Amino acid sequence: MNTPIKLTDRKRQAVVEAAIAEFRASGFEATSMDKIAATAGVSKRTVYNHFPSKDELFAQILHELWISISSAEPPPFNPAQPLRDQLLNLLGAKMEMLQNGYFLDLARVAIAEAIHSPERAQEMVARLSGKEEAVTTWLRSAQAHGQLTKADPLIASQLLQGGLKTFAFWPQVTMNQPPLDPAMQRQVVEATVDMFLAYANATA
Repeated sequence: MNTPIKLTDRKRQAVVEAAIAEFRASGFEATSMDKIAATAGVSKRTVYNHFPSKDELFAQILHELWISISSAEPPPFNPAQPLRDQLLNLLGAKMEMLQNGYFLDLARVAIAEAIHSPERAQEMVARLSGKEEAVTTWLRSAQAHGQLTKADPLIASQLLQGGLKTFAFWPQVTMNQPPLDPAMQRQVVEATVDMFLAYANATA
């Protein structure tokens, strides 16, 4: 049985979604808490009850971004399964995250604000790098089991994830292109994996 969402939780989420919309439309500095309250359809007092400042609202947006990224972290490498199949599953999960509309909105807000606030950019890049380290660790494990004969795990991780983002992240974030359709998602995942395996000299 589904647990009903409390009214206070619905209002909190409405505030976060309103902040995302306003930060995207006007930027962090130009957005007021009054405007966020109006867009969310709640009182200004309700906004401040949940988030004492815009900085805390922005921190919540980043937190939700990290949670989304964490959900796509790969399971441990399994030497008993074909490497290609595991890579397809790994990138398939990452593709699903990258093409999620809510995740893209979070990313647009975070990246736009990072451009205007270098100190936030440094923190964001550091935390994102920490999340993406999970793929590097996975590749190191594959290499330790003799499945990757040439590739440096750190470089290989950037190539693997960067290939996916070329089609399934940056066009949507920077040029507001629509998410890829399911067939194109599968095509991009398969092409990225096969090109990676050719580069890595893998024994798939």
